[in-house]
Amino acid sequence: METTSGAGHPLPYDSYRQAIEQETLRLVELVKGADPASPVPACPGWTLAVLTQHVGGVQRWFSALLTRRVRQVPTSRDIDLGLPERAEEYADWLAAGVPDVADVLRSTDPEAAMWAWGEDQHARFWARRMLFETLVHRMDAEHAVGRPAEVEALLAADGVDEFLVNLPHAGIFAPRVKELRGGGETVSFRCLDAGAGAGEEWRVRLDADGFRLLPRADVPGTEATAAVRATAADLLLLLYGRRSHEESAFDVSGDTALLERWFAHTAF
Repeated sequence: METTSGAGHPLPYDSYRQAIEQETLRLVELVKGADPASPVPACPGWTLAVLTQHVGGVQRWFSALLTRRVRQVPTSRDIDLGLPERAEEYADWLAAGVPDVADVLRSTDPEAAMWAWGEDQHARFWARRMLFETLVHRMDAEHAVGRPAEVEALLAADGVDEFLVNLPHAGIFAPRVKELRGGGETVSFRCLDAGAGAGEEWRVRLDADGFRLLPRADVPGTEATAAVRATAADLLLLLYGRRSHEESAFDVSGDTALLERWFAHTAF
């Protein structure tokens, strides 16, 4: 399955380091005073404690990959997380990892060649991936504690791009992605935000051998087979399965059966 960069452009590498720190500390603040046993509706079966452990574990694992500059698929994910025994201490444990993550990212050449499960085989892949893993779960935690989940439009648009660029490679942990095929149909996702990101569009084409995100220059002037229009933040949550395209926040047109098939195969 061939993929190419979509409509958006990755943020400057240093912006990811700063945003990861900010998003992690926002998550820490959310879970620190909450019941760790509280359920997380966006992640069935998870509690806030599980979510916190997951984010902290992922950040430490990604940092280990960056430190080692891995060039081959890792054969083990075993690292010493130093996880506290009491779930009530998980928030402090998550916060304690922030300086180490920042140091690793600061000392890493983003252009360094590395193995990555997604499209970009460079160290910068892991910084971008770490940010949106953290950001989306921060929004999950906000939902769990009853707070409104907000994200800057430009950052959300970059998250949409990151998701769609890497999605064709996600079959290694989401097998149904490999079954998403077609006969040239296109699905469009367009931002309705004013200002930054306004009018940004991502168009995915489904072919007999898989699907790919079309580069901006290849986005045709004709209407897509199916289209979804919403703010970048809502599109981000939609793609991650946190929202439904049937909600009023989304302007949907075209072949709804194609959209149903898209979301059935990209849910993970």
